[in-house]
Amino acid sequence: MKATEKEPRTETVETGAGPARITWVPAKAPRLLLALGHGAGGGIEARDLKALAAVLPAHGVSVALVEQPWRVAGKKLAPAPKTLDTGWRGLWPALTAAGLPVVAGGRSAGARVACRTATGLGARAVLALSFPLHPPGRPEKSREDELLASGVPTLVVQGGNDPFGRPAEFPPGEYRIAEVPHGDHGFAVPKKSGLTEERAMEILTTSVTGWLAGIG
Repeated sequence: MKATEKEPRTETVETGAGPARITWVPAKAPRLLLALGHGAGGGIEARDLKALAAVLPAHGVSVALVEQPWRVAGKKLAPAPKTLDTGWRGLWPALTAAGLPVVAGGRSAGARVACRTATGLGARAVLALSFPLHPPGRPEKSREDELLASGVPTLVVQGGNDPFGRPAEFPPGEYRIAEVPHGDHGFAVPKKSGLTEERAMEILTTSVTGWLAGIG
C-alpha cells in the first residue's frame, strides 16, 4: 500500500444501527488517527477519501475508512441523521482502542455526522470534506449551525464550484476553510479549468496534511 509499510485490514463493528465496517490504513509510527466517514451517495471509494488514505500514513497519521451500517447492509439510501449518528457513536470505542487522539472526519453527510458528534465523543478535531452547507439552490436551508457547533478545531475543504455551498458562502466562525479550485461536490474538476484531478487531490491532501501537523 502506498505511503505505509503496513497492509490495510478490515474490521466489522456492531453498533446500535447495525454492523459497521472499518478499513484500517495504519501509519508505521502513528501519532494521530483520522476517521473518515462517507457521504449519502457513495462509499469509501470516493476520490478524496482514497487520496487521504494513500498520503497521510507517511506523515504519521493512521486512517480509518468507516462504512456506515446502511452501506454494509447493501442499502441504496442513507437513513436519517439520527441513525447515522448512532452508527458513528457505536464504532467510536473501536477507533479509540489504540489510545491515539482521534480526528473525526468525513465527506458530505459524513462531515455533518463528525460535526454533530465531535464534542460528545471527545474528538480531537474535525475534518469536514465537502460540507453540505445547504441543498443545491436552497441557500436559505442552511446547516451552518452544525458546522459552527463542532466545538473543536475544524478544517473545511470545499470545492470552488460545490453546489452544496461554495467557499464564499460559508459564515464566519472558529474554523479554517481550504478551497479546491473549480471542484464540485465530489472534487471533480472540469477539463477546461486546466486543473487535473491529480493536482486537485494534491491541493486537498496538502491542505489536510499541513492542518493535521498542528493537531496533537
